[in-house]
Amino acid sequence: MSDKVSCLLDTNVILECYQTGLWRALAGGYQVDTVEDCVTETQTGFQLRQPERQIDELALRVSLAAVHVVGDQESAKLTVRIPGIALDRGEASLWAHAFHRDDAWLLCGPDKASLRFGILLGFRKRLVSLERLFDDIGYRPASKLRAAYTRNWHKRTVGQLILTEGGRL
Repeated sequence: MSDKVSCLLDTNVILECYQTGLWRALAGGYQVDTVEDCVTETQTGFQLRQPERQIDELALRVSLAAVHVVGDQESAKLTVRIPGIALDRGEASLWAHAFHRDDAWLLCGPDKASLRFGILLGFRKRLVSLERLFDDIGYRPASKLRAAYTRNWHKRTVGQLILTEGGRL
């Protein structure tokens, strides 16, 4: 278990962990943080989900080490720094928060635009797959993770993005 490194999670990771029954393992093995916009996104479409796929917002908040509020000024500063990458609101807020941290942190989220953004900011080594997080705490999910949450997908995708963005690095 990691007491020193915060794992910043995007909405996709939170949803995937809840939907596959892996949330307790992840939140029990790490200090997991997110931003207010990602928590809000977990509730989007709530009424359209099957009951077993709904996420209780209060239970989610209690299980997180922190839910950070990101102001418009923080978001704007980061958007101007790397223009031309369309992040959804949760991812943009997560990166705005991460960018201003001075402690140890990792960011887990499989969105290609978010990965590209992190690479261009110089945080490639802080980008991790969900599978790596589970491996690092010695947890073996009972069922196979979907491709976008695996080490191999992450490594291949980050490599492709580095090649694509070579001139901007």
